[in-house]
Amino acid sequence: MSTLQTLDRGLRALDIVSRSPAGISVAELAAELGVHRAICYRIVATLEAHSLVARTDSGRLRLGVGAAVLSSRFEPQFLHGARPVLAELADRTRATAFVSVAEGDECVVLMVAEPTDTVLRVGYRVGSRHPLHRGASGIAILALRPPSARDSEAVRQARRDGYSVTRGQLERGAVGVSAGVRTAGHAPERSVGVVAIDGMDTDKAAEAVLDAARRLAQLVTS
Repeated sequence: MSTLQTLDRGLRALDIVSRSPAGISVAELAAELGVHRAICYRIVATLEAHSLVARTDSGRLRLGVGAAVLSSRFEPQFLHGARPVLAELADRTRATAFVSVAEGDECVVLMVAEPTDTVLRVGYRVGSRHPLHRGASGIAILALRPPSARDSEAVRQARRDGYSVTRGQLERGAVGVSAGVRTAGHAPERSVGVVAIDGMDTDKAAEAVLDAARRLAQLVTS
């Protein structure tokens, strides 16, 4: 069976990046593919143009949000099942609920649900992004990764607890509680969480968020 060499290399590159949770350099990727670095740069540029890979601040390659979009389209159970889970989480905690995904060194909001019986809400929109190391959602994703000497105390604490709690990191007076969604493989890296004005019962919110994270993981793996 004949194949298109360039497409084959691009798909292999995407697979290699997906199996590199700490990111991979262009030189390392070229070596894995067995191609000249100049060819690898063109492959990476094409994947970047479609948001399938993204660069960290150090220049290493990680999966981009485009890969998460494709993955979500491939997982109709997640698409259809996540919304009621989020809606129930929002009403259970009386806070804005959301699912986020890692894109390079940033955390991007993919889905949002608002509580039905609360007037005062924290605005959070799909497409919002912030650094992974700030905010409960990003810290929860970092806590899913293998331990590293570079981990902050917040990430270590989230790994111990199974969830992250932050106060005022992204918006003054806002409290966020998030847990990573554990699934097989390295991509996409997701978290689910809630955010509300200070005064939220974080213990109850953590219980609800952990329950939602387990349910979302089942949507992907079942």
